Amino acid sequence: MGKKILLEHINVPGIETYEVFRKMGGYTSVEKALKTKAPLDIVEEVKKSGLRGRGGAGFPTGLKWSFIDKKSGKPRHLVCNADESEPGTFKDRFLMEKLPHLLVEGMIVSSFALEAHLSYIYIRGEYMWVFRILEKAIKEAYAAGWLGKNILGTGYDLDLHVTCGAGAYICGEETALIESLEGKRGNPRIKPPFPAVVGLYGNPTVVNNVETIMDVPWIVNNGGEEFAKFGIGKSTGTKLISASGNIKKPGVYEIELSIPVEEFVMSDEYCGGMQTDRPLKACVPGGSSVPILPANLLFKTAKGETRLMTYESMSDGGFATGSMIGSGGFIVYDDRACVVRNTWNFARFYHHESCGQCSPCREGTGWMEKVLWRIEHGFGNIEDIDLLWDIQRKIEGNTICPLGDAAAWPVAAAIRHFRDEFEFHIRFQEKVKDRKHFEKEPWEQVKYLLKKEKGVLV
Repeated sequence: MGKKILLEHINVPGIETYEVFRKMGGYTSVEKALKTKAPLDIVEEVKKSGLRGRGGAGFPTGLKWSFIDKKSGKPRHLVCNADESEPGTFKDRFLMEKLPHLLVEGMIVSSFALEAHLSYIYIRGEYMWVFRILEKAIKEAYAAGWLGKNILGTGYDLDLHVTCGAGAYICGEETALIESLEGKRGNPRIKPPFPAVVGLYGNPTVVNNVETIMDVPWIVNNGGEEFAKFGIGKSTGTKLISASGNIKKPGVYEIELSIPVEEFVMSDEYCGGMQTDRPLKACVPGGSSVPILPANLLFKTAKGETRLMTYESMSDGGFATGSMIGSGGFIVYDDRACVVRNTWNFARFYHHESCGQCSPCREGTGWMEKVLWRIEHGFGNIEDIDLLWDIQRKIEGNTICPLGDAAAWPVAAAIRHFRDEFEFHIRFQEKVKDRKHFEKEPWEQVKYLLKKEKGVLV
C-alpha cells in the first residue's frame, strides 16, 4: 500500500466528528503552529515541501503564499476553493464529507501563516449536504476554542465562514469566485492585479483548493522535507485521484506522485483493471478540461518511457502526445466508447457554463457544440472536422480566464488522436442517406451501422 497522508484515518468510525478526530491527533498542527512557530516559518515549510496546488493548475503553494501583499497594511484573507465542478472530479467532496475537521484545521494553520483573520470556504451549490457538514464542524471548532478570539491564548484571532455558491463552474476560477463571494455575478477579473494584491473586498487574498489546504497540517506536524520525500522530482507528496469510467473499482484513491499510470489503472490496489476486460481505448487523466490520451500514449510516453502519475510525466511531449494530471478526474474508456459523443458532451457543458464575458469563448463554445451535434446526430460533413479545429484554435489563449482553453483542449485532442472516428461517423452518415429501407432518423441509422460494423457503444 502506498503512503497515506490525507486518508490515513479515513476508515476510523466517526472520524467526521470532532471527538474522534481530536483523539486521532486532530488540531495538533494548530497547537504547534500558533505556540511554536512564526507565520513565515510555516510558509517556508510549505515551500520546502514542494506542495503544488491540487485544484488543477499545480502552482507551488508556498510560492503563491509568498506573493501576498505585506506592505499595504490591508487585512488579508484566505479563501478555500471548494467549488468542485470539473466533470469527472469528486475528490474534494469526499474529503469534506469524511474529514471536515481536517479542512477546518488546515484553514486555521494556513490563515495563521498568511496572517489572515477572516477566511472563507466557498463551496459549490450542489453540495448542500456537505455545506451543512462543514457548518457543523466550524461550529464545533468555535465551541472548542480553535476559532474566534485569542485562540489558545496566543493572541491570534480568526473567524471562518462557509459560503455556498449557486452552481456555476466559472466560479472555480479564483477571481470569479471572489466576485461571487462579494455578492456579484461570478465573472472572472482581468489580471493583473492578482488576488494576492487586490482580492476579496480589495484586500490581499490567497485562494487555495480543498486538498491543498488539507495537506498543510501534515506538513506542519512532520516538516516540509519529510513531505518532499514522497513523490518524485517536482511532483512531491501524495495526490487524490477521482477514478471513474470503464474500470472495475471506481472511487477516490490517494496515490504517491510517482507510481506508473499502468499500475494505477490495472492493479487491484487501485482501479482493478478494465470493467469488462475489454481493451482500453482512451483516458481523460485530469478532468474534462485536459486533453484525452489514446491507449498507446497512456502507459508509455511518445519517447517510449513509462508514464508516471506526476505533473511532469503526464504532460511529457506537450499536448501533441501528453496531457495534464489536472484536478485528478481520471476517466477511463474501453473500446466501446464513442469519442465523438464524449467530446460533444463536454462541449455542451462548456457552452452552458461560459460566463459570456469573452467573445471567443461565448461564441466559440456554442459553435463547437453545434458542429459536434451535427456530426454526432447524422448531419455532418468532412469539412466540419477542419471547422472544429479552426474554432478551438481561435478560442485557446484568447480569453480572460482558462475556461476557453478548457473547452478547446478536449476538442483539439479528440481530433488529433481520433480523427478517423470523426471521419467514420461522417462516412457512415453518407452511406445511410441512400438506404431507403431505413425509416428511422439519420442518427438511428448511424447507431445501427456503428454497432453492426464496429461494435461501438453509442
